[in-house]
Amino acid sequence: MSGNFVTTRFNAALGWARKFSLFHYPYVTACCGMEYMSTACAHFDIDRFGAGWTRFSPRQSDLILVVGTIPHKLAPVLKTVYDQMTEPKWVIAFGACTLSGGIYDNYAVVQGIDQIIPVDIYIPGCPPRPEMVLDGLLKLQQKIQTSEPDWRWKKKKS
Repeated sequence: MSGNFVTTRFNAALGWARKFSLFHYPYVTACCGMEYMSTACAHFDIDRFGAGWTRFSPRQSDLILVVGTIPHKLAPVLKTVYDQMTEPKWVIAFGACTLSGGIYDNYAVVQGIDQIIPVDIYIPGCPPRPEMVLDGLLKLQQKIQTSEPDWRWKKKKS
């Protein structure tokens, strides 16, 4: 057998381990934060999906949940927080305002955070129900499980 056999099995094990050990950082700026809190509470229990460890430092997290309206004044802060996260990192955009500016179609609000940082999962709604948030989390876990690990992040730039 070739060396690919071991690599393939290792990638599957790594994907399984990563999808059940998400350390998320909530970047909450508006009313959708209430739905994030209900998802994190006991009734919906985000812990059972391996994402219960909320981190309040981006340096300790690999998943950022961007929740709410992002004004242009906060866009550089969001980019800095994203850059400080550990590799590999994932982004969930949560709510209509985060996805497209929502009802705030004006000069002060970013019309979608994908203009600032790459987004892996979009969860629409105003606000999205906790069931939709859990569904988005399951879709992210599936994406993590099936994606090949990117080993480039381990190489140091000279």
